Amino acid sequence: MSAAAQTPYSFWRSPALPVVIAGALILSVAMGIRQTFGLFIGPFSFDRGMPITLVAFAIALHNLVWGFAQPFAGAAADRFGSAPVVAFGAITFAAGLSLAALVPSGVFLILGMGVLVGIGISCTSFGVVLSAVGRAASGQTRSMAMGIASAGGSLGQVLMVPLAQGVQQASGMSFALLVLAFAILATAPFGIALDRQADDGSRAQESPATPLREVLGIALRHRGYLLLALGFFTCGFQLAFIATYLPGYLFLCHMPAALGATALALIGLFNMAGSWTCGWLGGRYRQQYVLGWLYLIRSVTIAAFFLLPKSPASVVVFAAVMGLTWLGTVPLTSGLVAKVFGVRHLGTLFGVVFLSHQIGSFLGAWLGGFVFDLTGSYTLLWSATALAGLFAALLHFPIDDRVVASPETLGAQA
Repeated sequence: MSAAAQTPYSFWRSPALPVVIAGALILSVAMGIRQTFGLFIGPFSFDRGMPITLVAFAIALHNLVWGFAQPFAGAAADRFGSAPVVAFGAITFAAGLSLAALVPSGVFLILGMGVLVGIGISCTSFGVVLSAVGRAASGQTRSMAMGIASAGGSLGQVLMVPLAQGVQQASGMSFALLVLAFAILATAPFGIALDRQADDGSRAQESPATPLREVLGIALRHRGYLLLALGFFTCGFQLAFIATYLPGYLFLCHMPAALGATALALIGLFNMAGSWTCGWLGGRYRQQYVLGWLYLIRSVTIAAFFLLPKSPASVVVFAAVMGLTWLGTVPLTSGLVAKVFGVRHLGTLFGVVFLSHQIGSFLGAWLGGFVFDLTGSYTLLWSATALAGLFAALLHFPIDDRVVASPETLGAQA
Protein backbone atom coordinates (compact mmCIF):
# COMPACT_ATOMS: atom_id res chain seq x y z
CA MET A 1 0.00 0.00 0.00
CA SER A 2 1.41 3.41 -0.94
CA ALA A 3 1.91 6.17 1.57
CA ALA A 4 -0.74 8.25 -0.11
CA ALA A 5 -3.26 5.46 0.13
CA GLN A 6 -2.67 4.66 3.76
CA THR A 7 -5.41 5.18 6.29
CA PRO A 8 -5.16 5.24 10.08
CA TYR A 9 -6.67 1.75 10.10
CA SER A 10 -3.80 0.37 8.02
CA PHE A 11 -1.45 1.37 10.83
CA TRP A 12 -2.54 -1.71 12.81
CA ARG A 13 -1.12 -3.93 10.03
CA SER A 14 2.02 -1.87 9.44
CA PRO A 15 5.64 -2.73 10.36
CA ALA A 16 5.56 0.24 12.75
CA LEU A 17 3.30 -1.60 15.20
CA PRO A 18 6.11 -3.50 17.03
CA VAL A 19 7.96 -0.19 17.44
CA VAL A 20 4.88 1.41 18.96
CA ILE A 21 4.37 -1.51 21.37
CA ALA A 22 8.02 -1.53 22.46
CA GLY A 23 7.99 2.24 22.84
CA ALA A 24 4.83 2.11 24.93
CA LEU A 25 6.37 -0.47 27.26
CA ILE A 26 9.53 1.57 27.77
CA LEU A 27 7.58 4.78 28.34
CA SER A 28 5.17 2.97 30.62
CA VAL A 29 7.87 1.99 33.09
CA ALA A 30 10.08 5.09 32.81
CA MET A 31 7.26 7.62 33.12
CA GLY A 32 5.37 5.50 35.63
CA ILE A 33 8.36 5.48 37.96
CA ARG A 34 8.78 9.21 37.62
CA GLN A 35 5.17 9.80 38.66
CA THR A 36 5.82 8.03 41.98
CA PHE A 37 8.37 10.55 43.25
CA GLY A 38 5.79 12.66 45.04
CA LEU A 39 5.02 9.67 47.26
CA PHE A 40 8.59 9.68 48.60
CA ILE A 41 8.75 13.31 49.76
CA GLY A 42 7.20 12.51 53.15
CA PRO A 43 9.31 9.40 53.87
CA PHE A 44 12.56 11.13 52.92
CA SER A 45 11.61 14.03 55.17
CA PHE A 46 10.14 12.18 58.17
CA ASP A 47 12.14 8.94 58.13
CA ARG A 48 15.54 10.40 57.24
CA GLY A 49 15.11 13.90 58.64
CA MET A 50 15.77 15.69 55.36
CA PRO A 51 14.23 19.13 54.79
CA ILE A 52 11.33 19.13 52.34
CA THR A 53 13.15 21.84 50.39
CA LEU A 54 16.13 19.48 49.88
CA VAL A 55 13.96 16.58 48.75
CA ALA A 56 12.01 18.90 46.44
CA PHE A 57 15.29 20.19 44.99
CA ALA A 58 16.50 16.66 44.24
CA ILE A 59 13.24 15.81 42.47
CA ALA A 60 13.27 19.14 40.65
CA LEU A 61 16.90 18.69 39.63
CA HIS A 62 16.16 15.46 37.76
CA ASN A 63 13.78 17.47 35.56
CA LEU A 64 16.48 20.01 34.78
CA VAL A 65 19.17 17.37 34.13
CA TRP A 66 16.67 15.47 31.97
CA GLY A 67 16.07 18.59 29.93
CA PHE A 68 19.74 19.41 29.34
CA ALA A 69 20.57 15.76 28.60
CA GLN A 70 17.64 15.24 26.22
CA PRO A 71 19.14 16.91 23.10
CA PHE A 72 22.29 14.80 23.53
CA ALA A 73 20.30 11.61 24.08
CA GLY A 74 18.19 12.41 21.03
CA ALA A 75 21.26 13.15 18.92
CA ALA A 76 22.88 9.87 20.05
CA ALA A 77 19.73 7.94 19.10
CA ASP A 78 19.58 9.75 15.73
CA ARG A 79 23.16 8.71 15.01
CA PHE A 80 23.69 5.33 16.71
CA GLY A 81 20.15 3.98 17.08
CA SER A 82 17.81 3.78 20.03
CA ALA A 83 18.86 0.39 21.47
CA PRO A 84 22.22 1.41 23.03
CA VAL A 85 20.76 4.69 24.25
CA VAL A 86 17.83 2.97 25.98
CA ALA A 87 20.15 0.37 27.56
CA PHE A 88 22.49 3.04 28.90
CA GLY A 89 19.53 5.03 30.20
CA ALA A 90 17.96 2.06 31.98
CA ILE A 91 21.22 1.25 33.79
CA THR A 92 21.78 4.88 34.79
CA PHE A 93 18.17 5.31 35.92
CA ALA A 94 18.37 2.17 38.08
CA ALA A 95 21.69 3.30 39.57
CA GLY A 96 20.17 6.61 40.60
CA LEU A 97 17.18 4.98 42.30
CA SER A 98 19.43 2.49 44.08
CA LEU A 99 21.75 5.20 45.32
CA ALA A 100 18.84 7.18 46.76
CA ALA A 101 17.50 4.00 48.39
CA LEU A 102 20.70 2.73 49.99
CA VAL A 103 22.68 5.83 51.02
CA PRO A 104 20.96 8.05 53.64
CA SER A 105 22.67 11.28 52.63
CA GLY A 106 21.35 14.49 51.12
CA VAL A 107 24.31 14.73 48.76
CA PHE A 108 23.75 11.21 47.41
CA LEU A 109 20.00 11.84 47.18
CA ILE A 110 20.74 14.78 44.89
CA LEU A 111 23.28 12.74 42.91
CA GLY A 112 20.98 9.72 42.59
CA MET A 113 17.44 11.11 42.35
CA GLY A 114 18.59 14.33 40.70
CA VAL A 115 21.53 13.70 38.36
CA LEU A 116 21.53 9.98 37.52
CA VAL A 117 17.75 9.65 37.27
CA GLY A 118 17.68 12.75 35.06
CA ILE A 119 20.24 11.31 32.65
CA GLY A 120 18.56 7.91 32.69
CA ILE A 121 15.09 9.19 31.94
CA SER A 122 16.37 11.33 29.05
CA CYS A 123 17.38 8.06 27.34
CA THR A 124 14.19 6.10 28.12
CA SER A 125 11.43 8.64 27.54
CA PHE A 126 9.82 10.79 24.86
CA GLY A 127 12.83 12.31 23.12
CA VAL A 128 14.26 8.89 22.21
CA VAL A 129 11.16 6.69 22.13
CA LEU A 130 8.72 8.94 20.25
CA SER A 131 11.41 9.95 17.78
CA ALA A 132 11.87 6.25 16.96
CA VAL A 133 8.11 5.82 16.63
CA GLY A 134 7.95 8.90 14.39
CA ARG A 135 10.60 7.50 12.09
CA ALA A 136 8.98 4.07 11.93
CA ALA A 137 5.44 5.30 11.18
CA SER A 138 4.34 6.79 7.88
CA GLY A 139 3.56 10.48 7.61
CA GLN A 140 -0.18 9.75 7.46
CA THR A 141 -0.19 7.76 10.71
CA ARG A 142 2.67 9.42 12.59
CA SER A 143 0.57 11.57 14.93
CA MET A 144 -1.69 8.65 15.82
CA ALA A 145 1.28 6.30 16.34
CA MET A 146 2.90 8.78 18.72
CA GLY A 147 -0.42 9.18 20.53
CA ILE A 148 -0.81 5.41 20.93
CA ALA A 149 2.74 5.04 22.26
CA SER A 150 2.14 7.87 24.73
CA ALA A 151 -1.20 6.36 25.75
CA GLY A 152 0.35 2.95 26.29
CA GLY A 153 3.08 4.63 28.30
CA SER A 154 0.45 6.00 30.65
CA LEU A 155 -0.33 2.49 31.79
CA GLY A 156 2.83 2.70 33.89
CA GLN A 157 1.40 5.54 35.93
CA VAL A 158 -1.71 3.47 36.65
CA LEU A 159 0.41 0.51 37.77
CA MET A 160 3.54 2.05 39.23
CA VAL A 161 1.95 4.52 41.64
CA PRO A 162 -0.13 1.87 43.51
CA LEU A 163 2.83 -0.54 43.33
CA ALA A 164 5.22 1.98 44.87
CA GLN A 165 2.66 2.96 47.50
CA GLY A 166 1.93 -0.66 48.43
CA VAL A 167 5.56 -1.79 48.59
CA GLN A 168 6.50 1.31 50.57
CA GLN A 169 3.79 0.67 53.16
CA ALA A 170 4.66 -3.03 53.41
CA SER A 171 8.47 -2.98 53.23
CA GLY A 172 9.64 0.62 53.47
CA MET A 173 10.85 3.34 51.16
CA SER A 174 14.25 1.82 50.34
CA PHE A 175 12.84 -1.50 49.17
CA ALA A 176 10.21 0.30 47.08
CA LEU A 177 12.93 2.28 45.28
CA LEU A 178 14.90 -0.92 44.61
CA VAL A 179 11.80 -2.56 43.11
CA LEU A 180 11.43 0.42 40.79
CA ALA A 181 15.12 0.15 39.85
CA PHE A 182 14.64 -3.50 38.84
CA ALA A 183 11.57 -2.55 36.78
CA ILE A 184 13.45 0.01 34.67
CA LEU A 185 16.32 -2.42 34.08
CA ALA A 186 13.82 -4.91 32.65
CA THR A 187 12.90 -2.46 29.86
CA ALA A 188 16.39 -2.31 28.33
CA PRO A 189 15.91 -5.18 25.80
CA PHE A 190 12.86 -3.49 24.29
CA GLY A 191 15.11 -0.77 22.88
CA ILE A 192 16.20 -3.22 20.17
CA ALA A 193 12.72 -3.12 18.61
CA LEU A 194 12.81 0.67 18.21
CA ASP A 195 15.38 0.72 15.41
CA ARG A 196 13.19 0.18 12.35
CA GLN A 197 12.76 2.22 9.19
CA ALA A 198 9.63 4.08 8.18
CA ASP A 199 7.02 1.82 6.60
CA ASP A 200 6.34 4.20 3.69
CA GLY A 201 9.94 4.38 2.50
CA SER A 202 10.27 8.02 3.51
CA ARG A 203 13.72 7.49 4.99
CA ALA A 204 14.96 6.13 1.71
CA GLN A 205 13.60 9.21 -0.13
CA GLU A 206 15.48 11.71 2.05
CA SER A 207 18.55 13.55 0.84
CA PRO A 208 21.99 12.94 2.33
CA ALA A 209 22.15 14.04 5.94
CA THR A 210 22.18 17.80 6.48
CA PRO A 211 24.71 18.85 9.14
CA LEU A 212 23.02 19.00 12.53
CA ARG A 213 24.36 22.49 13.23
CA GLU A 214 22.70 23.78 10.06
CA VAL A 215 19.36 22.16 10.92
CA LEU A 216 19.47 23.59 14.46
CA GLY A 217 20.23 27.04 13.06
CA ILE A 218 17.17 26.85 10.80
CA ALA A 219 14.97 25.68 13.68
CA LEU A 220 16.16 28.34 16.12
CA ARG A 221 15.33 31.05 13.59
CA HIS A 222 11.83 29.64 13.07
CA ARG A 223 9.23 31.67 15.00
CA GLY A 224 6.84 28.73 15.39
CA TYR A 225 9.59 26.50 16.81
CA LEU A 226 10.41 29.11 19.44
CA LEU A 227 6.73 29.56 20.34
CA LEU A 228 6.37 25.80 20.65
CA ALA A 229 9.33 25.71 23.04
CA LEU A 230 7.89 28.52 25.17
CA GLY A 231 4.51 26.81 25.34
CA PHE A 232 6.12 23.51 26.31
CA PHE A 233 7.79 25.30 29.23
CA THR A 234 4.31 25.88 30.64
CA CYS A 235 3.39 22.22 30.24
CA GLY A 236 6.42 21.16 32.25
CA PHE A 237 5.71 23.70 34.99
CA GLN A 238 2.08 22.58 35.37
CA LEU A 239 2.66 18.84 35.34
CA ALA A 240 5.68 18.84 37.65
CA PHE A 241 3.93 20.96 40.26
CA ILE A 242 0.77 18.84 40.25
CA ALA A 243 2.54 15.46 40.16
CA THR A 244 4.91 16.43 42.96
CA TYR A 245 2.60 18.28 45.35
CA LEU A 246 -0.95 17.05 44.76
CA PRO A 247 -0.70 14.30 47.44
CA GLY A 248 0.64 16.75 50.02
CA TYR A 249 -1.90 19.43 49.07
CA LEU A 250 -4.78 16.99 49.50
CA PHE A 251 -3.42 16.01 52.91
CA LEU A 252 -3.43 19.69 53.92
CA CYS A 253 -7.06 19.84 52.76
CA HIS A 254 -7.84 17.02 55.24
CA MET A 255 -8.39 14.47 52.51
CA PRO A 256 -7.52 10.77 53.12
CA ALA A 257 -3.82 10.04 52.65
CA ALA A 258 -4.50 7.33 50.05
CA LEU A 259 -6.49 9.78 47.91
CA GLY A 260 -3.29 11.40 46.64
CA ALA A 261 -1.99 8.13 45.21
CA THR A 262 -5.46 7.40 43.82
CA ALA A 263 -5.54 10.79 42.10
CA LEU A 264 -2.13 10.24 40.47
CA ALA A 265 -3.21 6.79 39.29
CA LEU A 266 -6.44 8.22 37.86
CA ILE A 267 -4.46 10.87 36.00
CA GLY A 268 -2.45 8.06 34.41
CA LEU A 269 -5.56 6.04 33.60
CA PHE A 270 -7.37 8.90 31.87
CA ASN A 271 -4.15 9.99 30.19
CA MET A 272 -4.26 6.75 28.21
CA ALA A 273 -7.46 7.90 26.53
CA GLY A 274 -6.30 11.52 26.37
CA SER A 275 -2.96 10.81 24.68
CA TRP A 276 -4.56 8.54 22.08
CA THR A 277 -7.29 11.09 21.41
CA CYS A 278 -4.82 13.95 21.06
CA GLY A 279 -2.73 11.89 18.63
CA TRP A 280 -5.88 11.10 16.62
CA LEU A 281 -6.96 14.76 16.63
CA GLY A 282 -3.47 15.78 15.56
CA GLY A 283 -3.87 13.64 12.45
CA ARG A 284 -7.18 15.33 11.54
CA TYR A 285 -6.73 18.95 12.61
CA ARG A 286 -3.85 21.41 12.78
CA GLN A 287 -1.80 20.30 15.74
CA GLN A 288 -1.11 23.79 17.09
CA TYR A 289 -4.87 24.44 17.37
CA VAL A 290 -5.41 21.21 19.27
CA LEU A 291 -2.57 22.21 21.59
CA GLY A 292 -4.10 25.64 22.17
CA TRP A 293 -7.47 24.20 23.19
CA LEU A 294 -5.79 21.58 25.36
CA TYR A 295 -3.97 24.25 27.36
CA LEU A 296 -7.17 26.26 27.75
CA ILE A 297 -9.10 23.26 29.08
CA ARG A 298 -6.27 22.38 31.45
CA SER A 299 -6.05 25.95 32.78
CA VAL A 300 -9.80 26.22 33.46
CA THR A 301 -9.74 22.83 35.21
CA ILE A 302 -6.87 23.84 37.50
CA ALA A 303 -8.53 27.13 38.42
CA ALA A 304 -11.87 25.46 39.15
CA PHE A 305 -10.29 22.76 41.31
CA PHE A 306 -8.36 25.28 43.38
CA LEU A 307 -11.25 27.72 43.87
CA LEU A 308 -14.11 25.28 44.52
CA PRO A 309 -14.64 23.30 47.76
CA LYS A 310 -12.63 20.08 48.01
CA SER A 311 -14.21 16.66 48.27
CA PRO A 312 -13.26 13.14 47.17
CA ALA A 313 -15.63 13.58 44.20
CA SER A 314 -14.01 16.87 43.12
CA VAL A 315 -10.56 15.26 43.35
CA VAL A 316 -11.67 12.40 41.12
CA VAL A 317 -13.16 14.80 38.54
CA PHE A 318 -10.02 16.94 38.61
CA ALA A 319 -7.77 13.90 38.15
CA ALA A 320 -9.91 12.61 35.27
CA VAL A 321 -9.91 15.90 33.33
CA MET A 322 -6.24 16.50 34.00
CA GLY A 323 -5.50 12.98 32.82
CA LEU A 324 -7.29 13.63 29.53
CA THR A 325 -5.01 16.64 28.93
CA TRP A 326 -1.88 15.37 30.73
CA LEU A 327 0.58 14.08 28.13
CA GLY A 328 -1.47 14.73 25.02
CA THR A 329 0.89 17.66 24.45
CA VAL A 330 3.77 15.29 23.72
CA PRO A 331 2.57 13.52 20.52
CA LEU A 332 1.17 16.84 19.29
CA THR A 333 4.39 18.75 19.93
CA SER A 334 6.71 16.07 18.54
CA GLY A 335 4.36 15.54 15.61
CA LEU A 336 4.39 19.25 14.82
CA VAL A 337 8.20 19.33 14.91
CA ALA A 338 8.28 16.32 12.55
CA LYS A 339 5.75 17.94 10.21
CA VAL A 340 7.70 21.18 9.89
CA PHE A 341 11.30 19.91 9.95
CA GLY A 342 11.11 16.21 8.97
CA VAL A 343 12.20 13.16 10.96
CA ARG A 344 15.91 12.83 10.21
CA HIS A 345 16.93 14.96 13.22
CA LEU A 346 13.68 14.60 15.14
CA GLY A 347 15.36 13.30 18.31
CA THR A 348 17.60 16.36 18.51
CA LEU A 349 15.01 18.97 17.51
CA PHE A 350 12.39 17.61 19.89
CA GLY A 351 15.11 17.35 22.55
CA VAL A 352 15.77 21.09 22.33
CA VAL A 353 12.05 21.87 22.68
CA PHE A 354 11.86 19.40 25.54
CA LEU A 355 14.68 21.26 27.31
CA SER A 356 12.27 24.17 27.68
CA HIS A 357 9.65 21.77 29.07
CA GLN A 358 12.09 20.52 31.68
CA ILE A 359 13.21 23.97 32.76
CA GLY A 360 9.52 24.53 33.48
CA SER A 361 9.39 21.18 35.30
CA PHE A 362 12.34 22.14 37.46
CA LEU A 363 10.69 25.40 38.47
CA GLY A 364 7.32 23.74 39.08
CA ALA A 365 8.82 21.06 41.32
CA TRP A 366 11.31 23.28 43.14
CA LEU A 367 9.18 26.41 43.59
CA GLY A 368 6.38 24.34 45.09
CA GLY A 369 8.59 23.33 48.02
CA PHE A 370 10.28 26.74 48.25
CA VAL A 371 7.03 28.71 48.32
CA PHE A 372 5.45 26.29 50.77
CA ASP A 373 8.38 26.60 53.17
CA LEU A 374 8.20 30.39 52.80
CA THR A 375 4.43 30.89 53.09
CA GLY A 376 3.02 27.63 54.44
CA SER A 377 0.65 27.46 51.46
CA TYR A 378 0.50 26.37 47.81
CA THR A 379 -1.90 29.18 46.85
CA LEU A 380 0.60 31.22 44.84
CA LEU A 381 1.68 28.18 42.81
CA TRP A 382 -1.87 27.05 42.04
CA SER A 383 -2.66 30.54 40.74
CA ALA A 384 0.51 30.65 38.64
CA THR A 385 -0.19 27.19 37.23
CA ALA A 386 -3.67 28.22 36.04
CA LEU A 387 -2.48 31.49 34.48
CA ALA A 388 0.41 29.76 32.74
CA GLY A 389 -2.05 27.61 30.77
CA LEU A 390 -3.74 30.71 29.33
CA PHE A 391 -0.34 32.05 28.31
CA ALA A 392 0.55 28.77 26.56
CA ALA A 393 -2.73 28.70 24.63
CA LEU A 394 -2.11 32.19 23.27
CA LEU A 395 1.34 31.12 22.08
CA HIS A 396 0.16 28.06 20.14
CA PHE A 397 -2.68 29.40 18.02
CA PRO A 398 -0.47 31.59 15.75
CA ILE A 399 2.20 28.91 15.06
CA ASP A 400 2.97 28.46 11.34
CA ASP A 401 3.07 24.74 10.51
CA ARG A 402 4.21 24.97 6.89
CA VAL A 403 7.11 22.68 5.96
CA VAL A 404 10.41 24.53 6.22
CA ALA A 405 12.31 24.82 2.95
CA SER A 406 15.58 23.64 4.48
CA PRO A 407 18.48 22.07 2.59
CA GLU A 408 17.16 18.71 3.82
CA THR A 409 13.63 19.14 2.45
CA LEU A 410 14.82 20.82 -0.73
CA GLY A 411 17.14 17.89 -1.35
CA ALA A 412 14.28 15.45 -0.81
CA GLN A 413 12.13 17.32 -3.31
CA ALA A 414 14.81 17.51 -5.99
